[in-house]
Amino acid sequence: MLDTANYTPRLRQQFREEIRAKLKEEFGYTNDMQIPRLDKIVLNIGCGAEAVRDSKKAKSAQEDLTKIAGQHAVVTKAKKSIAGFRVREEMPLGAKVTLRGDRMYEFLDRLITIAMPRIRDFRGVKPSFDGRGNFAMGLKEHIVFPEIEFDKVDEVWGMDIIIATTAKTDAEGKALLKNFNMPFTS
Repeated sequence: MLDTANYTPRLRQQFREEIRAKLKEEFGYTNDMQIPRLDKIVLNIGCGAEAVRDSKKAKSAQEDLTKIAGQHAVVTKAKKSIAGFRVREEMPLGAKVTLRGDRMYEFLDRLITIAMPRIRDFRGVKPSFDGRGNFAMGLKEHIVFPEIEFDKVDEVWGMDIIIATTAKTDAEGKALLKNFNMPFTS
């Protein structure tokens, strides 16, 4: 049986033992608190037009996202009505979940080592940062995660993954994720 009281995720331990020292040397930080670290990971599935036609689609997306994250996902609802899209205020349109701490490190480990290699024709991810060291990427199919049973999936969803860091610049954020073995294209 797994001793969860003394368990530390593999990537968190790697960050403490190796990555912090590499980043401190690379960027010449004088204080350990200047070293960038992961803050949170936000996962989002938007159902779009499917949710407008069938309200159960958002619930299905929420259940799949809960399985992937290992944490309860919340249903996202429309903030205002848009007649052209047949969307009414408070209509469920998708699901989202925010991961922090050990669950965040476990998810990142599964994403990099298990899910990304299962993506068809995968050649790496484009380093798309926001100017403050936060990374965003999209997946076309949520079924690349092993938690999702392909036979029981009624709809294949795309999903957004946002990795928020404490880095001040894109170069620091990229160096942090590169040390976690994020497969960047360039």
